[in-house]
Amino acid sequence: MTKKDSQKPKPTVSVIGAGRLGQALAIALQSSGYPVVALVARRRQKAEKAARIIGKRRSKTNPKPLAFSADELAKLPETDLVVIATPDDAIAETAHKLSQLWSGELRNDKRLRTVLHTSGALSSEALAPLAERGFQTGSIHPLVSISESVSGAEALHGAFFCIEGTRQAKQLAAAIVRDLRGSSFKIRPVNKALYHAAAVMAAPHLTALVDIATEMLASCGLSKSKAQQVFMPLLESTINNLKTADPQQALTGTFARGDVATVRRHLGALSGKELKEARELYKLLGLHSLKLAEKNGLDWKLVATIKKLLEAK
Repeated sequence: MTKKDSQKPKPTVSVIGAGRLGQALAIALQSSGYPVVALVARRRQKAEKAARIIGKRRSKTNPKPLAFSADELAKLPETDLVVIATPDDAIAETAHKLSQLWSGELRNDKRLRTVLHTSGALSSEALAPLAERGFQTGSIHPLVSISESVSGAEALHGAFFCIEGTRQAKQLAAAIVRDLRGSSFKIRPVNKALYHAAAVMAAPHLTALVDIATEMLASCGLSKSKAQQVFMPLLESTINNLKTADPQQALTGTFARGDVATVRRHLGALSGKELKEARELYKLLGLHSLKLAEKNGLDWKLVATIKKLLEAK
């Protein structure tokens, strides 16, 4: 971005969807100089609450956002950018409603009007009704876990974002990512669902896996809260290993060493009916760990023996 470009006024923004991600993104945009003009939530009360949170970070040039309910989309002021941060199932419906409200030609200003949604699983094709009206359409999905809006806004700074859409929409999305000091990458629209499934495997499924592990440790006599606390340094050290090495090199433990007797003990300990789910996950993930260990040079006899144990009924 040139010095001249950096001095241009930032695009004005409306955010539809005032959940955790919508609020976090609005806060991050506002703090990066993007005037967030309006917020829309299913209920106006929720939009007003979100507007107050975001308004605390306003400047003289960026006033507190207006708040609207989902039934008041017709009142949405004209902005350069509209971000649809609703749940995935509501994105197409929202795009259709907006296309009906904006059924005429684009306003007679010369600004580039853009609509981005934040879904990881859907492509910009979900915004087809708006594209037909002449809007630039795309998606911008942050690869971070957001459980709360204020801390989530901080997490967005420096995050990786997946972007796709029309050329102009991708350019605006990439500029936003740069202003958030993040990094962006592009994928083809047809790959959005697979991309998002990969993200779910890496984060939400990890949370589910940790929950199962804490249940297993709780069966040893610890409380679940204590079990989770006990696992934190182990998880952090694993993440640190993955920061400097690929999964094959970062693999440690039983399968990396090919400890046949230990695998037998694990499967025996998991034989109880109440641990059936944990046992199946252990076997499935164990088979993949075994593949990594084999690539690392684990003796093929150990690989074959452990694989037989894991595949047994």
